[in-house]
Amino acid sequence: MREPEFKDHSIQEIIHEMFNNCDFTIVSCKKDALSNIGGFMAFRSEDLYERAKVFESFFEGLHSYGGLSGRDMGAMSVGIYESLDFDYLRSRIRQLEKIGEKLEQNGVPFIKPVGGNAIFINAGKFLPNVPVQEFPGQTLAVELYIRSGVRGLEYGTLPSGRDPKTGLNRVANAEYLRLCVPRRTYTDNQLNVVADALISLYKERENITKGLEITYEAPMMRYMTVRLKRAEKEN
Repeated sequence: MREPEFKDHSIQEIIHEMFNNCDFTIVSCKKDALSNIGGFMAFRSEDLYERAKVFESFFEGLHSYGGLSGRDMGAMSVGIYESLDFDYLRSRIRQLEKIGEKLEQNGVPFIKPVGGNAIFINAGKFLPNVPVQEFPGQTLAVELYIRSGVRGLEYGTLPSGRDPKTGLNRVANAEYLRLCVPRRTYTDNQLNVVADALISLYKERENITKGLEITYEAPMMRYMTVRLKRAEKEN
């Protein structure tokens, strides 16, 4: 749809061309491969495959099933084929494009073009008055949840952790809120609720001047267990 070179290629042929340029790939099938759990790794090098196979036994399960049940492996194999259907992909991506068009009409900053399974809101530009040390991406996620019950995921300073020498937050290059849209789940009207909530918040962005501060964090991967509270207002 975007590259003239591939306008006459099938989805299968395009994916094959992509994989031909890789030494190995790691695929999560919970997103667009239409399975409830699971994924796979594929290698061009047999030596690399044999080395990775040993570690998989420790962390996932035997290489032939990776800890998955037979039912889940069957669902994953069917889902991979179904996810290559052009009409399905066109419908799914069009849902995301409609959200993007509505956000763009109202000036909401996001990454363009929209992707295949998520929209990334530029939280740094969305909340310019929230200091980076008060986690604008996470602040936007909280505000959106309070406003609409919609749960998003921050990509920014919070998951970047701290510098082990200084103990200070590693400041991310950008602050984003990821809104990942489950496949075959929501109607256009339901996704309009997400867009409307973001637009409403964006109109009130100047009033959001304080973010969040940490009350507890684990030594590693703090974003998975962190506890936060609203930052104290300045006197």
